[in-house]
Amino acid sequence: MRDSQEKALSPEERQATVDRLCAHFARDAMNTTELERRLDIAYAARTRAELVALERDLPALRSETRPAAPEPRAAPESPPAASVAVDPARPVQEHDLIVSIWGATERKGSWVPPRQLTAVAVMGGTDLDFRQAAFATETVSVRLLALMGGVDIVVPPGVRVEWGGIALMGGVTMPEPVTPPAADAPVLRLSGLVCMGGVDVVERHPGESARDARKRIRKDRKARRRLASGD
Repeated sequence: MRDSQEKALSPEERQATVDRLCAHFARDAMNTTELERRLDIAYAARTRAELVALERDLPALRSETRPAAPEPRAAPESPPAASVAVDPARPVQEHDLIVSIWGATERKGSWVPPRQLTAVAVMGGTDLDFRQAAFATETVSVRLLALMGGVDIVVPPGVRVEWGGIALMGGVTMPEPVTPPAADAPVLRLSGLVCMGGVDVVERHPGESARDARKRIRKDRKARRRLASGD
């Protein structure tokens, strides 16, 4: 007979732990090897106690809620906590401009997104990777012009992405978050014009490849199906 605590462990709890581990990685609390080791344990965990142990030696994150220690009765559900912190005390630019004409430009690694970012891609490409970005504002406005060009955007779990622009003979793809972002999560607000071009927004963990992200999503969907079927 399966232990009652195994049944209490949900995909949402597992994903919340994974999100926080990646947030710690983005803040240099561990290296890539250690992150991969803890993620493997998190995905293989069968009890809440195993998830709790993964974060015992890590500092607390802003607005963080860790999984409670195993109890005979499951704790009531609460809104998810933001796994991507916002630091208002960090210096931030009001505006920045990225232009890619017949070429390619990328912004990745550790950087502070400005309050308003304008990205222009004319027959070229722009890559914006927010996975290790240090957010200083709750909302980052990104104005896009993709004219026969493309803009690829990578965000970590815990960032809310909104699109309010126009696609004319072009396409915009948005991520499907595994778990909904928290109410106080940073917001990436996209607007602008996509004409005979494309904007592709994907969600991946820091250090995670596109292939690994697809594997993770498939694994999480299988776990959800097993939970729903009661297996």
